[in-house]
Amino acid sequence: MDEYIGLDVSLKETAVSIRRDGKRVWRGKCPSDPQLLAALIRKHAPAPKRVVFETGPLSVWFFHALAAEGVPAICIDARHAKAALDMAANKTDANDADGLAHLAE
Repeated sequence: MDEYIGLDVSLKETAVSIRRDGKRVWRGKCPSDPQLLAALIRKHAPAPKRVVFETGPLSVWFFHALAAEGVPAICIDARHAKAALDMAANKTDANDADGLAHLAE
């Protein structure tokens, strides 16, 4: 039972979407702090296969800090993710996190 997570990172808050078996099982927000996000991920998805987020101002810090916490982080180019994320009907942080989790799957 693999879990896939999408993070839509902004400076203050990060939208989180967790998918398991092709369905979203949890969605919410967390302060943009890698340690808090790692704790949230461990709580809601004890065995994540991939955690995906886009490049941005915090991406280098997030990648290294999440990896140090044992989270299988993958940073993807924002331009590549944009094409997939633009297909969503409503452009919100939560929907972007859902789209990133779906890409991770």
